[in-house]
Amino acid sequence: MSGDLFAPRIPEAVANRRPLADRLRPTSLAEVTGQSHLTGEDGVLRRMIASGSLGSMIFWGPPGTGKTTVARLLSGEAGLAFEQISAIFSGVADLKKVFETARLRRHDGRQTLLFVDEIHRFNRAQQDSFLPVMEDGTVILVGATTENPSFELNAALLSRARVLTFRSHDEESLSELLLRAEQAEGKPLPLDDSARGALLRMADGDGRAVLTLAEEVWRAARANEIFDVDGLSAIVQRRAPVYDKSQDGHYNLISALHKSVRGSDPDAALYYLCRMFDAGEDPLYIGRRLVRMAVEDIGLADPQALVVCNAAKDAYDYLGSPEGELALAQACVYLATAPKSNGVYTAYKAAMRAAKEHGSLVPPKHILNAPTKLMKGEGYGDGYRYDHDEPDAFSGQDYFPEKMGRVTFYDPPERGFEREIRKRLDWWDKLRRERNPR
Repeated sequence: MSGDLFAPRIPEAVANRRPLADRLRPTSLAEVTGQSHLTGEDGVLRRMIASGSLGSMIFWGPPGTGKTTVARLLSGEAGLAFEQISAIFSGVADLKKVFETARLRRHDGRQTLLFVDEIHRFNRAQQDSFLPVMEDGTVILVGATTENPSFELNAALLSRARVLTFRSHDEESLSELLLRAEQAEGKPLPLDDSARGALLRMADGDGRAVLTLAEEVWRAARANEIFDVDGLSAIVQRRAPVYDKSQDGHYNLISALHKSVRGSDPDAALYYLCRMFDAGEDPLYIGRRLVRMAVEDIGLADPQALVVCNAAKDAYDYLGSPEGELALAQACVYLATAPKSNGVYTAYKAAMRAAKEHGSLVPPKHILNAPTKLMKGEGYGDGYRYDHDEPDAFSGQDYFPEKMGRVTFYDPPERGFEREIRKRLDWWDKLRRERNPR
């Protein structure tokens, strides 16, 4: 006989009514939907398992994309013990217990996959505590985060783990989840075609959300009842988007707004802005897109554009709806009527390509600090000229790595404030040639 004789017996009917998302949790990596680049036949994780070279990883992606599920399945298919903790509820003492358990298990010849949910919530010292156990093989760490690892995780931790990106579910993978739900329930969702499409959009790429919404629909439906979009919105207490991808939808309208701003047409920009407001789009989403337009299409041609957009976002936060929408409308008109430049945007992309192509080149020694005698002895800081002490506060020294040579990324156009920047750059180029002849 197995089991606990004194544990309360859970009726089978109750046990079978676990949340739909939990009941439909995949039982193998092959069943995971929406992440074929990771879990498909040629996916990264399947290749790792096949080669027996599983290492520590960071799973980065939005909620409801399967990070926890994939970690659990990964441990099973790789033959690893599975331990799970959450950075929200755990501290150093909890980590020590897990590490000690993993060490004991390792002595018995079995390795541990430690899954850490919300790993970005651990502070620097807590993150550092993973380093020794990762290095000596005590655990294979799999951390999950919805935040950009580059900003939220220590460089030392990132250098020892591979970052794998989980993608939001698209309409196809969400539809597949709904079909699985209907098969599991043995009945179709009581929605007409338009309501079904609206439910998919309400989920916003979250697989867990689409199953939870479906469960709400089944609970609310009476015999032979079929819901339309309005009925669906009333049941789940969410406003259904009045546009979709196939017509003048979310992506089409934000594209139209962006291109109208870029094309300096404030009237068209306002029209598409109001279309999105009327459709129930999140105003803060629009605010974020306006900030993006400010840095991509206006840039330094008008440095105030970014200030105006951030102020509009703050004004909306302060006023709320409907008063706050006017601040966003004002920012939209400002952007559309501002001088345009993608000079910084183009320079950034070129510099990023160069950074990837040239790798970790060391900066020239004359611009490196020398806080120790050893570093001074190595020549750090030798020959550096303090620009404020130079004529025109400009030394004209070369700051690029010696093996790379000087490269021009930023080429501002003769528009708006960048006209003044162009004059400065030309002047500095002239001084640089005069003071540092080759």
